[in-house]
Amino acid sequence: MELPELAELMTTVADSLRVPVDVDQTRALITASVVDTIPGVTHASISVTSKDGTIETFAPTDIVAATADQLQYELGEGPCIDAVLTEPVVQVDDLTNDPRWPVYGPKAGALGLCSQLSFQFRADPQVRGALDLYADEPDVFDVEARHIGGMFADWAAVLLGWGRQESQLSEALESRASIGTAIGILMERYGLDQQRAFAFLARISQTGNIKLRDVATNLVAEAASKAR
Repeated sequence: MELPELAELMTTVADSLRVPVDVDQTRALITASVVDTIPGVTHASISVTSKDGTIETFAPTDIVAATADQLQYELGEGPCIDAVLTEPVVQVDDLTNDPRWPVYGPKAGALGLCSQLSFQFRADPQVRGALDLYADEPDVFDVEARHIGGMFADWAAVLLGWGRQESQLSEALESRASIGTAIGILMERYGLDQQRAFAFLARISQTGNIKLRDVATNLVAEAASKAR
């Protein structure tokens, strides 16, 4: 891919990460873009941990990527597992013969896979994931592939962060009327959308070590006093 095309593609992905986002569509855009952008990459997926420690695949480009991911989860070994749990970047240039994964490697080879490159990303301290790149040929990944793949992994982390924030926002709006009211005040006062108003409240809560509902209650009380 030529530099102007790459720049245009990255702009498209970056634009898609601006709120509000469709999380499922943007995940699919990231994995499809990895395959389109990095020479030799034929399959890609995103793996995300859950609070109970299980790992789930999102936006696989095809059945091969989904199957390879599932193999690693079931076996408890593979570049994806290492990236999710410990290593920032895991690269393997010959899956069948790499001694690090004696069970997974040959099974991946039976799927037609020869190389794999997995990037760890974190949305918060408790939630981690990996962007997984697969290739049907050995020795595919060079320095440029690692650099570009790392950028896509960063975007996946941003996306996951926004998705979790939107989920927290929905829970807050449903369970805490004062939080919803405070968000409305911030939206009107500063011209923010819901997500950014919620992020504003969350930042004050974290910085001041104050419960989110207390921050919201104080803001609502302040606005009420000014209205009198």
